[in-house]
Amino acid sequence: MNRQKRWWWMAGMLAVATVVAAQTIPTHDGQGRLVDGQGRALYVYDADAVPGQSTCTGPCAAVWPPLEAPAAASAPQGFGRIVRADGRRQWAWQGRPLYRYAGDAAPGDARGDGLNGTWHRALDAAASAPAIHP
Repeated sequence: MNRQKRWWWMAGMLAVATVVAAQTIPTHDGQGRLVDGQGRALYVYDADAVPGQSTCTGPCAAVWPPLEAPAAASAPQGFGRIVRADGRRQWAWQGRPLYRYAGDAAPGDARGDGLNGTWHRALDAAASAPAIHP
């Protein structure tokens, strides 16, 4: 591959990596709910009782895909990364692994909230608390 083609190829790969990273960085939706970079709901799982460890693997992870964390992405306030048993990195909120739900078709959907009594919409309690006025 000549030098010019190699430069264009590297620039294209960097652009793709930047877009993928931006889509997976978690954030708040302005109402205390946590969402991915595309505005899709994020969830926590009651079975993840040990901070920093995910118990959702195999068929569970097919329905509840872990929110993967690119190695180079910087973590926003309150967010962190854990390393799953398979070696992949996953975003976490205050130590709790974050997941998407395969049944959510579009941003704003939260069909997984309360499912089986063990899956819950990931919330930032401080951001969702009502303001107290004297």
